[in-house]
Amino acid sequence: MAAPRNTTDDDITTEVLQRFAQTSDTRLRQIMLSLIGHLHAFVKEVELTEAEWFQAIEILTRAGHLSDDKRQEFILFSDTLGVSMVVDLLNHRKPDGATESTVFGPFHRLNAPEMPYGGNIAPLDKQGPPTLVSGRVLDLGGRPIAGALLDVWQAQTSGLYDSQDPSLHQMHMRGKFHTDAEGRYLVRTVRPVHYPIPSDGPVGAMLRATGRHPWRPAHIHFVVSAEGHEPVTTHIFDSADEYLASDAVFAVKGSLICDFTRHEMAEGEARRLGIIPPYYTTHFDFRLKPASGQTTVLDAQQRLAALGVR
Repeated sequence: MAAPRNTTDDDITTEVLQRFAQTSDTRLRQIMLSLIGHLHAFVKEVELTEAEWFQAIEILTRAGHLSDDKRQEFILFSDTLGVSMVVDLLNHRKPDGATESTVFGPFHRLNAPEMPYGGNIAPLDKQGPPTLVSGRVLDLGGRPIAGALLDVWQAQTSGLYDSQDPSLHQMHMRGKFHTDAEGRYLVRTVRPVHYPIPSDGPVGAMLRATGRHPWRPAHIHFVVSAEGHEPVTTHIFDSADEYLASDAVFAVKGSLICDFTRHEMAEGEARRLGIIPPYYTTHFDFRLKPASGQTTVLDAQQRLAALGVR
């Protein structure tokens, strides 16, 4: 006599768990069993309707159609749901004094141009006020790290990254800088602006339906890496921005907020670089923790490439 078929929702959950319990990879088994348990519990808790389930399928399908090498709708979902920041915190616990990490974001591109000390990543942006970002890369003992790599990227004053701007056919607002013998770096750019994340897709629809805005506070992205040290993916934020307390992707940390100081007369590096006032300066020192393994600059770039963005 055939065994009776599943008749309740709990019976289905039990059978699904039993089948995945045979997964040979220990970590994959742990992830799948937990995912199934939480997913089934969620469906039961909210008593998900068929219409709602098919709507979710349609949303995910549209997210897939929108995603390419210039836009990643699933990263936007992860960011706006706070998942990216939780994963970041779990994977990048920092000792006291180390620069805190934050979200990677969907707009990094590989192969940004190498820049000299004081190089200008914003030559085509004539709207934003000139800005100098300076500081040092240090170890946890405060010793300078020579030759550290800073991969820098930023939105234009228009609020668009180069990959979003159809008028641009080249990389812009991006560059790679190396620290000098004293661990110093200098980046010439324009003052960052707040901007909305792409909101013409399913992520935007979710934000509108839940009464949330799509705005990110003004920031500049950095990935800082050096031989023998753990790379850090982070931002620096403008302390004057109105969206610091309500960042759409929950990425703001107090230690990453910087003051941008206005200058009416060119001095020092600004004069040497021919910057016409008014201009702004800000200073931020990055502090890297020792690598737990053989982490190198190349490792950091490989991790960026693995995310499938360019």
